[in-house]
Amino acid sequence: MAFTAILRRSATRTSAVRPLATRLLIGFGQRCGRGFASGRTSADEALLEIIVSEIEAAKETEETAQLEELPPEFPFKIEDNPREERITLTREYNGETIRAEVSMPHLVTDEHEDGDADDEEPAQNSIPLIVSVVRNDGPSLEFSCTAFSDDIDIDSLSLKYPDAPEDVIAYEGPDFSDLDENLQKGFIKYLETRGIKPSVTNFLYEYMIRKDSREYLQWLQDVKKFVSASSSSRTMD
Repeated sequence: MAFTAILRRSATRTSAVRPLATRLLIGFGQRCGRGFASGRTSADEALLEIIVSEIEAAKETEETAQLEELPPEFPFKIEDNPREERITLTREYNGETIRAEVSMPHLVTDEHEDGDADDEEPAQNSIPLIVSVVRNDGPSLEFSCTAFSDDIDIDSLSLKYPDAPEDVIAYEGPDFSDLDENLQKGFIKYLETRGIKPSVTNFLYEYMIRKDSREYLQWLQDVKKFVSASSSSRTMD
């Protein structure tokens, strides 16, 4: 599942929803000005009108953003809580607990974003992960990763001790990029055997794109509820 195809769908969602708010905001000041002059329309009512229109556009996008079923042999259990920016993956593997926290993806919308035209490696769409490998109550290995369409980069690696005093700064090893190249490749293979591989992260990328759509709609609905309640309380006063 290519990231470029996902980005096109994401761009469609963005153009369908966000520009609508921009168009509505153009008339926002005009409506508010008339309201202040005539007393017929309050700023809260004008804001609610924009929010309701944005919700309707977000619902249309949400209807076309239904998630596909889990791919075959997907090894993780997904914990996805509403109103949270991250999801958590867990699995058991040969006496280890593998836990991954997946954040919202980074979308590259400009060809030269994060770089100049002469850069050898243009920016790519990616998704950040924090992966922990835990054995019983002992220490754990924690990887900070960035997943792209074809590979996964390990940005940092540290060894975590559950009983370590909070006021002690533990040695976390050298920068991952300074490690021997064979050692770096070995750690990447280590994660692949535990399920952190492109076939999984590509699915997670699309999953988080759809989660972003759901969370945006939920956020709009929560904001609408808050603004409506505020307006109602002032009306009663």
